[in-house]
Amino acid sequence: MTTPLLEVRDLKTHFFTRDGVVRAVNGISYTLHEGEAMGLVGESGCGKSVSALSLMRLIPSPPGRIVGGEVLFGGRDLLGVADWEMRAIRGNEIAMIFQDPMTSLNPVLPVGHQIVEALETHKGMGRETARRRALELLQLVGIPSARTRLDDYPHQFSGGMRQRVMIAMAISCEPKLLIADEPTTALDVTIQAQILDLILRLRRELGMAVILITHDLGVVAGLCDKVNVMYAGHIVESADVDTVFSNPRHPYTLGLLRSVPRIDEPRKEQLVPIEGLPPTLIGDQEGCPFAPRCPYRVPRSECENPPLEEVAPGHRIACWVDVRTGAPR
Repeated sequence: MTTPLLEVRDLKTHFFTRDGVVRAVNGISYTLHEGEAMGLVGESGCGKSVSALSLMRLIPSPPGRIVGGEVLFGGRDLLGVADWEMRAIRGNEIAMIFQDPMTSLNPVLPVGHQIVEALETHKGMGRETARRRALELLQLVGIPSARTRLDDYPHQFSGGMRQRVMIAMAISCEPKLLIADEPTTALDVTIQAQILDLILRLRRELGMAVILITHDLGVVAGLCDKVNVMYAGHIVESADVDTVFSNPRHPYTLGLLRSVPRIDEPRKEQLVPIEGLPPTLIGDQEGCPFAPRCPYRVPRSECENPPLEEVAPGHRIACWVDVRTGAPR
């Protein structure tokens, strides 16, 4: 087996607030190999975005702090490298597409200038060479009349076009890993499909590994090789895409799939919602975080949080119950 491109080990990120310690990411572990695409799914507030910002060491401090774990990228622990070294890695080896391109792009600089700046900083290109490359990138991501749009400002682009500019910036230095955090937020369905097709095509052409953060399981099915399902700061199920959709083994994953309409199979019954609300992440968590909402819970669920264990080759869950039989594992 080849060495993973990215290996996250027991990552913990907490926020220290007046109300208490928010355990936003509470000990997650996973691996990602070169060229793989991994989906990170779950409800809002489960820790998806915080885990990605932790990889990039972009957690605002205060109040946030990475309090434990390792993030091994190409053999280096990113949590231990110097700040200057991390700045050289960001954008060059690991790039990120943020949720809202309007707030991620500098509103007072032309988009071409922003791409050129990244190329000059990380690739040492001269201004003219970088500008030609910026034009190529805008053409690559499908910006119409790219040559005339190099000197336009972010507000002169539509939401979908701004997201394409963000993708052009992210891939400008040909990173080994692209993190896409809800890249289709606030876009209409047609534009969403175009952006996702673009990421899929660029992944194939450039050979990048991709982490796709989303709550849309349909997006994951079409774009990813494997899935990590997060709940309350924990990974509760991890497997390849086909396994998660055909044989979910965690009650939360099962609930997510039952609450989403599907067109590939007849459905006579109504969609089944997940009852209850996500737990607060403040303070110590006793027992399984999903237990208050879980129809399969057992007494052990109330007092002991299950570890993420393998139930089949490449398939891990954190649950005390076998959802296929309802019996304790």
